[in-house]
Amino acid sequence: MPRAGPRCSHRSAVDRKAGRLHRFFTAPGDNAPVPQRILVVDDDERTVQLVTMYLEHAGFEVLGCSDGRSAVELAREHRPALVVLDLMLPGLNGFEVCRQIRGESAVPIIMLTARASEDDTLRGLGGGADDYLTKPFSPRELVARVLAVLRRHGLAGVQKAADIEIDRDRRRVTVGDRAVDLTVTEFNLLSLLAASPGRVYSRSQLVDRLRQGGDDVLERTVDAHVMHLRRKIETDRANPRYVTTVYGVGYRFNDGPADA
Repeated sequence: MPRAGPRCSHRSAVDRKAGRLHRFFTAPGDNAPVPQRILVVDDDERTVQLVTMYLEHAGFEVLGCSDGRSAVELAREHRPALVVLDLMLPGLNGFEVCRQIRGESAVPIIMLTARASEDDTLRGLGGGADDYLTKPFSPRELVARVLAVLRRHGLAGVQKAADIEIDRDRRRVTVGDRAVDLTVTEFNLLSLLAASPGRVYSRSQLVDRLRQGGDDVLERTVDAHVMHLRRKIETDRANPRYVTTVYGVGYRFNDGPADA
């Protein structure tokens, strides 16, 4: 008998009309906005529905499931922009789910749990979680933390780095006083790199993060996207100031003088 697939809900029955207030991504060749996808994992269905309702009202698409193995499968299949993860789960506990997801992906993870001890908090953050919220919790605070984590990862809001301004909501980029017209992938690539100046991303890490946002990117095409991006934002492509190469490793955003 074939094994049943992971239990999930793409939109909660609590409020299927929610989630049309604002969006963050635009699909190639289409001006219609596409929502970021959040994976919510909790063994309490009421908690999943409550969190889903608030996240959808904030403009996200939500996947929900109630066990650890399904969470790992859904994260692998759907590449969410962020995971809200409970610790007390059947099958695999939240620590193990976090470990497995983190072994395959850099997706941000917020742990949501009734386990409020300092040891649990430190274990969760040390295991790869980006934030930790204990129950009982405010759904509005959770949404605020989701947005804050996404901003830190370069997935929402307005970013400023060096003399580049990146407005994700309006999908506009300016270099100094000059507006720059970028493709969707170029925009998301620049936003990701500029969110962490100085951090070196390998090609595989860039592919993983860009695919979380819906970009159809292959590792062998990363160099071409970087080349096209440089043509548009750099004044001297032979000595780039912003997107620099770390030879044998990958790329980074440099908010200082050109060094590569």
